[in-house]
Amino acid sequence: MPRLQSGSMPVDPERLRRQFPDLTAGDIQAYEAVTRRILAEPSPDRRARLTRDTLARGRQARDKRAAGAALSEAEALDLRYLQAVAKMQASVVKG
Repeated sequence: MPRLQSGSMPVDPERLRRQFPDLTAGDIQAYEAVTRRILAEPSPDRRARLTRDTLARGRQARDKRAAGAALSEAEALDLRYLQAVAKMQASVVKG
């Protein structure tokens, strides 16, 4: 798989906004931040692991917030990424 140039995204954020109108500006920001971090990993195996780990941390953060606990900045980002991905997947499933 060809590597993207540093800082580039696999999908234009404006296209995401059009395709998934439920995404908020915060969703897009979280998606971009985490996607850049994932794509910076040189190994496909590491990218896959980082994606899985990020989603797992997002679910943990969701549970922690539901229990009334405050989230760290990193936890909040993982949760926002999880929510953004869920909105994109839900839109495709409803499609």
